[in-house]
Amino acid sequence: MDEILTVSWAQVQGLIEGALAEDMAFDDVTTKALIAEDLDGKASIVVKGDGMLAGDKIAEAVFLHIDPSLRVEVLIQDGARVQKGDVVATIEGKVASILRAERTALNFLCHLSGIASETARYVEAIKGLKAQISDTRKTVPGIRLLEKYAVHVGGGKSYRLHLGDGILIKDNHLAALRSLGIGLKEAIGVARQSSDLVVEIEVQNVNEAREALDASADIIMLDNMAVDDMRQVVKIAAGRALIEASGCINLDNVRSVAETGVDIISVGAITHSAKALDLSLDVEPISF
Repeated sequence: MDEILTVSWAQVQGLIEGALAEDMAFDDVTTKALIAEDLDGKASIVVKGDGMLAGDKIAEAVFLHIDPSLRVEVLIQDGARVQKGDVVATIEGKVASILRAERTALNFLCHLSGIASETARYVEAIKGLKAQISDTRKTVPGIRLLEKYAVHVGGGKSYRLHLGDGILIKDNHLAALRSLGIGLKEAIGVARQSSDLVVEIEVQNVNEAREALDASADIIMLDNMAVDDMRQVVKIAAGRALIEASGCINLDNVRSVAETGVDIISVGAITHSAKALDLSLDVEPISF
């Protein structure tokens, strides 16, 4: 479902405008007090730790939104591995404009690069196996599109962008339906009748997985299941449905999960707990 990774540039511009407004970038009292508007200079975005870059065009757009006359040269593209000391981009023009855009540009770049870097670690950990690393909806409100883009840069996938993108029957849906006498199989049938979207269901054990297979679910999510049980479900499914592993998956156990033969491994941590990549902006001395 790579189509959900298509980021609308108009939406991105809206996010940039909101972020700059939040920071009152056009009313930077410190820069206004200290830096003359006609003072020109050059700045560099420098990497301070190892990782993978994501968000170069977004950072560039922040600077140009503040001042279209700035000259931004992106030296390292999204998806590239970076290490301490690498220069990601240079910005030339009015120093005041550069300083007004600095924090917002770095916030986007550091955060998205952190997500791409963490995703890449998971992808590398299961290299050679068929499973794909997927994100979840555990994202920062308002910037999900950008975070899922960063996952894509890191080699991950997205199978569900939002609540309207596919049917996912979870434990709380089933709990509510049980009070009406509706079980797991019936829930899948009702969902199938109401929509032509992919139907996925979360199960807690092997028996529930069997029920889901009998009801022809498209994707079966194995929630917090033991590795041996995952392996059993994969064998029983025999390709009749995609099998997704989810819950308590980390870099220490992700390869053993992938070795069970599951198709998808969803990891909320690649978005909600990724450590930002450390980058800084250095203004170079100006000679007269």
